Amino acid sequence: MAKFNTKFELSVSDMTIIEDALRASKLAKTQEVKKKPMEKQNVREIHELLGRLHNQKNFYRPSNGIYIGG
Repeated sequence: MAKFNTKFELSVSDMTIIEDALRASKLAKTQEVKKKPMEKQNVREIHELLGRLHNQKNFYRPSNGIYIGG
């Protein structure tokens, strides 16, 4: 039985590419949902994956000085 790699080393640009590709795929499948209701599950899975990727990010803010978000 195969053992899967559970640790990945991805750069910020790698993550951006993956997220952009997932968003494009989600958009295309959202258009298909009208024709194929089965695509709704795929759209949901992509949406949940994007959420899990977002939740794993570490957001930083400066430790000194005033922080103005935007």
